[in-house]
Amino acid sequence: MTVLSLLSCYKNEEIRLDPPAMPPLSREEIGYGVIKASYTHVVDKPDGLSLGYLRRGSVVRVLERRNGEITGGALESWVLVETGEGTDSPGWLPEPVIDLYPTRAQALTASGSLEQ
Repeated sequence: MTVLSLLSCYKNEEIRLDPPAMPPLSREEIGYGVIKASYTHVVDKPDGLSLGYLRRGSVVRVLERRNGEITGGALESWVLVETGEGTDSPGWLPEPVIDLYPTRAQALTASGSLEQ
């Protein structure tokens, strides 16, 4: 009976829930990115074969970030992107060639300023 009375007390109280500081891991995407290099190859895996390329100002959906890949003796970070432009499947880009944004609208605004 004590448990029931405690539950009924909580049911009547208003509990404020704040959203987490970071998006949950189950989220479908991390955000969006804008290519800042003149052009860059999209590869099948970090330091892998080219699937195509993207030009400066291209907006892509970022699906995953992978930090700490060792490529050619240097530590690099990579992002998995879904482009919809010039490649049939998601591919990897080195993180230094892309600027990341939380929303598509912000990425499109940034892309517009690169083209000027």
